[in-house]
Amino acid sequence: MATENRHEQAEARLRAAGLKVTAPRLAVLDAVSGNGHLDADAVHTRVMSHLPGISLQSVYNVLGALAEAELLRKIDPAGSAARYESRTGDNHHHLVCTECGAVADVDCVVGESPCLTPSNTGGFAITTAEVTFWGRCAACQAASG
Repeated sequence: MATENRHEQAEARLRAAGLKVTAPRLAVLDAVSGNGHLDADAVHTRVMSHLPGISLQSVYNVLGALAEAELLRKIDPAGSAARYESRTGDNHHHLVCTECGAVADVDCVVGESPCLTPSNTGGFAITTAEVTFWGRCAACQAASG
């Protein structure tokens, strides 16, 4: 029952975004939903269990369409493959481990969206801030003693 409801919600989200409901789109949404920050290869591996014939290029195309429709968020940590997540629309930021590449969400803790007030906006009307914090995750710190 829960899977059927999640499937119906995904269909409704696709339609609301003006996208056709297709098996690849549903499979990609399902693969990314609640699974952290996945690169295209990880999404492809997950989708292959439901759609064995789907190509990596098709997954990239679907990820692009879903990110453009703001159903997924694409993040581009420097020196790493793009990652995709299902958490959208809340202007959260990210922590990235410089050793293993793990990515974690961090909520805006000070102020209102966009969390930061630049010293000079250059005439821009700021709507979003994208901040990436870099460091070593707890597992990497523990592994090195």
